[in-house]
Amino acid sequence: MRQSLVMGNWKMNGSRSEGLALANAIAAGLKDGDQGIAVCVPYVYLSDVQGAIESTPLALGGQNVADQSSGAYTGEISAAMLKECGCTYALVGHSERRSYYGDTDESVATRFCQAQKEGITPVLCIGETLEERESDTTFAVIDRQLNAVINMAGIDALADSVIAYEPVWAIGTGKTASDEQAQEVHRYIRQQIAAKSQAVADKIQILYGGSVKPDNAKAIFAMPDIDGGLIGGASLDAESFLAIYQSI
Repeated sequence: MRQSLVMGNWKMNGSRSEGLALANAIAAGLKDGDQGIAVCVPYVYLSDVQGAIESTPLALGGQNVADQSSGAYTGEISAAMLKECGCTYALVGHSERRSYYGDTDESVATRFCQAQKEGITPVLCIGETLEERESDTTFAVIDRQLNAVINMAGIDALADSVIAYEPVWAIGTGKTASDEQAQEVHRYIRQQIAAKSQAVADKIQILYGGSVKPDNAKAIFAMPDIDGGLIGGASLDAESFLAIYQSI
């Protein structure tokens, strides 16, 4: 049976003191034996948060990872640096990185490989925009983004990764994806992986990243191919984030 995972993405929010308070509050709400919960925090707070959550069930992740291991790449953060700061996860290909900062399918695949080289679990974010949804190319987009990684890393590499499906069209647009729409794409992703390796498809966690909140989490997580969530705004409030985690 697949392990569930709820992961918070703080994005570019909060001060140092606010981040520490949030991490402490989340960790305080967890019990011994809890697992499958993580937060991806701004780079500059990683070491602080690492200290705050040490010896708790809360895992730590980076919001991105460089596509190179070291060198003259000003402003980039390598997988080795993330590992040294206590990260066990790193987001790759988040929709905001693709949309605002020019991440391509190829560079996302390279970031994926860099994370795995250092033993960090990459969280591969894939999903379609509103224009792509309305032009009925959702599955073609999913295929392109997924196959870029499979072609570079190999299908077996997915066994040591997480996938997060982000329907970009349903985030901040006023439109919403139904539980069934989310499940349809999650099922498609798993089927595409199963066509290459049933063992990998059975193991891999596929998270939903479409504005999960405490009031809709339980229904979303009840879908058979949805293994948890990549949580944005709701992860900035400890009570809300814990309520989502407890909905699994």
